Amino acid sequence: MSKPVMQDIANYLSISRVSVWKALTNRPGVSKKLRQKILDRAIEIGYTNESRIDDAKTSAVASRTIATVVSRQESSLFWMQIIHQIAVELSNQGINLLYVNMPSDYEKEYILPAVLSDGSVSGIIVLNIYSEPLIKMLADLSLPKVFLDSVPAISNDTLNGDLVLIEGRNAVKQITCWLLDSGRTRLGFVGDINYAQTNMDRYLGYLDAFAERGLVCDENLSLTSRLHLTTHYEQISAFLDSLDAMPEGFVCASDYIAHFIRQYFTEHGIEKSAVCLTGFDNNTEYANVANKITTVDVQTKSMGERLASKILFSINHPDSLSEICYVVPNVIYR
Repeated sequence: MSKPVMQDIANYLSISRVSVWKALTNRPGVSKKLRQKILDRAIEIGYTNESRIDDAKTSAVASRTIATVVSRQESSLFWMQIIHQIAVELSNQGINLLYVNMPSDYEKEYILPAVLSDGSVSGIIVLNIYSEPLIKMLADLSLPKVFLDSVPAISNDTLNGDLVLIEGRNAVKQITCWLLDSGRTRLGFVGDINYAQTNMDRYLGYLDAFAERGLVCDENLSLTSRLHLTTHYEQISAFLDSLDAMPEGFVCASDYIAHFIRQYFTEHGIEKSAVCLTGFDNNTEYANVANKITTVDVQTKSMGERLASKILFSINHPDSLSEICYVVPNVIYR
């Protein structure tokens, strides 16, 4: 019969091998009650010092590695800046960051990368995953998790981890009120509101502004339906072509969306001053709108720092309650 190992204890108690390692090596992050259960089970199965040392070495590697799970290898500068800062913060703590790529959309029989379930990592940070089935698969993992954003179709309490959201409802409400108060009442909103929870929040903020001013928005001036990853410009162009007349302004779910509208205007000879554009993210990689439109400043460096600190807290306090956190950004008026 083979020697008992940490995984045997973990399987019996339905916990992670990292928790077992912490208990047997007297590390923080395991409750007294769970620690005692682990020790009792170790004694019961005859877990030896020799096997403890061998397994501890393997678990120590996992305890020093956190995975960042992302989709799309060609992730934009916005996402890469966040990932870079996560890596910097974890490196300062002597922890490795593992980059794990996933598809943008779920396909039948897709299986999560083995590294997420074989004990190689002690926690995961989920970025720009907006497929409902994929998010549910990640939520089912027993690892500590921090999600940056989610999708409206998934209840936050089923994520089994912390959720960080960039507050957008009030920010976009402020922007829309600013446009309405300037006399621009024929406005439209552009953005796939079912793609991300934050997109939905931004659209609700847009509607809040009209309601607060006692005005009714013209839904025909908005594009809120599904925008496919590779056909944004084609779909936005088709929508703009369908309008009898341009509105006085477009409130966009992101600077990414705004730059497609600006591109359309340039190609169709529409003056910049004819239609006001606003965005979100204060993204500098789209030259035709960067530093030129009203937007919302999402500080990517701070966001990376926050995500790193949250996953470390979750790992060190496995019995803590999950948290939903709204990060409040600043509106930049231009």
